[in-house]
Amino acid sequence: MHTLPTIRKIFQGIATRHEMHRLFNRHRGDPTYGAGDAAPLFAGEWFEIAEPEHDYMLEILPPLWMRADMFAMREFMTDNVTSVFFTLWIDGRKRFFHGYCDLSDRGSPEQMKRAIIERESRPVRAMTRDERLEHIWSSTHDDYRGYAGKGWPAPLQGKRTVLVYCGGFGTVLKPLDDLTDDEVAAKLPVQLRHLPEAA
Repeated sequence: MHTLPTIRKIFQGIATRHEMHRLFNRHRGDPTYGAGDAAPLFAGEWFEIAEPEHDYMLEILPPLWMRADMFAMREFMTDNVTSVFFTLWIDGRKRFFHGYCDLSDRGSPEQMKRAIIERESRPVRAMTRDERLEHIWSSTHDDYRGYAGKGWPAPLQGKRTVLVYCGGFGTVLKPLDDLTDDEVAAKLPVQLRHLPEAA
C-alpha cells in the first residue's frame, strides 16, 4: 500500500466548490477504504478554499465544535477523522482552508493549523515532489487514475496509478510514485510546471 506523510497539502491553489467535493472523495476506490482502514488516508490532508465554500460548509449542519479560527464538522469521514475548516491570517491576508483531523489526538487541529501557516508563509511559490504528486492525484479524473490490482506484481498491488502518455506506445498506467520529472511536469497544469522545488 502507499504510505502518506502525516500532514500534507493535496491541492495547489484555491479549490472551487466542485473541486472541493472531488477532493473530499479523492480516495474512493482505495483498497484500504473498503477494508475499513481509511483513517490514515484522510488524516492530515489539507487544501485551500474560498470564503463562500467555508461559509457554505458552516451552514450545512451545526458544527461539532467551534473555536475563534476553526470549526469541526459533526459528520465524521471515517473513524475519528472529520473535516476541520480554518480561517487564518497569513501575511496580512485572511484565507480559508479545509483539513482532515484525527480527533482521537486532541492536538491535531492545532498541529494542522501550525503546519498550514508554516507552509503558506513561505516567501516563494514552490512545491515539493510529494505536493506535485498529490496535486496530480487530486486533479486527475477517475477514468484516468486507479489502483494497481491483481494483474500487477505483488509489491505494487494497491498502489495509486495514473495514465501517462508514452510517445509512440500510446498511454499506459504507471504507479504515481514512479513518475519521472518529465511525466510529472506533463501532468501538471501549465502554471505549476515550472515552480521551484520546495525543500
